[in-house]
Amino acid sequence: MTSPLLHVEGLKKYFPIKGGILNRTVAEVQAVDEVNFDVARGETLGIVGESGCGKSTTARLLMQLIAPDAGALVFDGMEVGRKDGISVHDMRKRMQMVFQDSYSSLNPRLPIEASIAFGPIVHGASQKDARARARDLLAKVGLNPNQFVRRYPHELSGGQRQRVNIARALALEPEVLILDEAVSALDKSVEAQVLNLLTDLKAEFNLTFVFISHDLNVVRYVSDRVLVMYLGKVVEIGDVDAIYDTPRHPYTRALLSAMPSMDPEKRTTEPPLTGDPPNPVNPPSGCRFRTRCPFAEAVCAEQEPQLRDAATSAAQSVACHMAGASSGHSISSEKGLPE
Repeated sequence: MTSPLLHVEGLKKYFPIKGGILNRTVAEVQAVDEVNFDVARGETLGIVGESGCGKSTTARLLMQLIAPDAGALVFDGMEVGRKDGISVHDMRKRMQMVFQDSYSSLNPRLPIEASIAFGPIVHGASQKDARARARDLLAKVGLNPNQFVRRYPHELSGGQRQRVNIARALALEPEVLILDEAVSALDKSVEAQVLNLLTDLKAEFNLTFVFISHDLNVVRYVSDRVLVMYLGKVVEIGDVDAIYDTPRHPYTRALLSAMPSMDPEKRTTEPPLTGDPPNPVNPPSGCRFRTRCPFAEAVCAEQEPQLRDAATSAAQSVACHMAGASSGHSISSEKGLPE
């Protein structure tokens, strides 16, 4: 077994809520709480979950755009931020991010060529080399350099701006690309073009992707493995086919059952979940999903389930008391998840 390119252990981020006359911290939003996962070199890890589950915060923690409260990030065997590891500056040369809002992530005062060349120039490249690379990357993402280098972001469509953002992310020749809802703001025809472009670029540049999206069909199309988050926690992770064909966590099953289908026999007639997600300021004890889970029992409130390998597959891990035969839940993994 080779070591993972990206190893995340115990990642945690709470956002303070200020209040009172002295503006002291009165509560904390538990955005990301003890998240662990690995990303192998060359694979695509998809991250899914409801809005507010911590997907985008996790992406920003990986890029060190916000400082984690706890946890370790190991990039290619070197811990980020330690003297004997790798600095954030050097890590960002090897790991880049594409944001959801293609317009606000570009400087409106810079032409496209300058936006793409800015990163290499900051990291020591000459103006000539950086601009030549910008033109080359524009061609790689399907934009004619002669037509686009002097244009400004407001002169481009949403799909064109996102292609520019992808080119800018590739300008430093990274090994890892974090895509945070990179295609969610695009209409379906443009979305398909950008997804195919990403697939081609991944093969050409030997990239590793962390792909964050709420569109489960898109995640299945691009991902090798899938990580499911709920209220700041990882509830299930595994190979894409295992997750989609045999989901082991009730929340994963509910997400997949909410996917639209053109087959009249497979259309959903009842809501897969009832109620709203709990408040992340004061999450439920034990399993955070128990307040919406139809299989919740006393043990779910008393103990927090740990991520463990599912009985049906070593390529799939689930944080659910039903996945452990000795957890105290009346339904064990041997019996399978009830229909």
